[in-house]
Parts: sequence; structure tokens; C-alpha cells
Amino acid sequence: MRLAIALLVLVALAPPAEAGLSVCNKSARAVKVAVGRFNGTQWMSEGWWHVDPKKCTELVAGKLVARYYYMYASDGAVGTWDGGTNFCVGTGDRFAIVGRGACNAHGYDRRAFFEIDTQNRLSFTQNLSD
Repeated sequence: MRLAIALLVLVALAPPAEAGLSVCNKSARAVKVAVGRFNGTQWMSEGWWHVDPKKCTELVAGKLVARYYYMYASDGAVGTWDGGTNFCVGTGDRFAIVGRGACNAHGYDRRAFFEIDTQNRLSFTQNLSD
């Protein structure tokens, strides 16, 4: 009994999980997602995360340190979630690119990402829907 009470106290006092930046795919098709952000010294982009329909995944772990992040997503057919801020993206399954300019000269594609305003929250979830 004492062990059960001690475990309950530890769980109650544990700090909340740090969710970071996550994306939830509310659409009917699987999507691939890329994120753009300032890493403290330079702009960078990372991807591709494959997110099945009705599933969520974490893109940036830990506490968020910036107000604005950028995202691009596509279902490879009819759905694209894009915006007005260009970042480089890789053509393979995974990429991590430092810098935003001269994408084609470095062998990357360029995509227009949409802005996410986290309002300085420590964690944020972006939903993608049809």
C-alpha cells in the first residue's frame, strides 16, 4: 500500500511532458511534412516526417524556443499545405538543411512554407485538415 501511495505522489509531482512542435494529420490521406526554423544561429529546414491519416507526430522535441516556425506538407496528390516563406527541401526520405538560399544550386528543391505563430508557447500542435 505504501508503495502505491509513493508512486501516486511521484506521478502527481512529475513535471508535465514537453511536447515541442507536433503536427496532427486530420485529413483522409497520409502526408509528408517538413519544418523550417531558426536554430539559434541560422535558418534550417528538416523533413520528411510521414504522418498517417488521423495520427500525430512530434517534429521538434522539447520546449519551443521561438515564436515562429514554418511548415510545408503534401499528400503527394491533391493536398498541399504551403505558404509564402521559402525553404529548401531534400528529395530523399530524410533531410536536414542549413540555410534557405540557393536551393537549386545545392541540389535541393524549394518550397513555400506557411508560418506557425506559437504565441511563445512552450509546446504547440498544428492540425492539417482537408
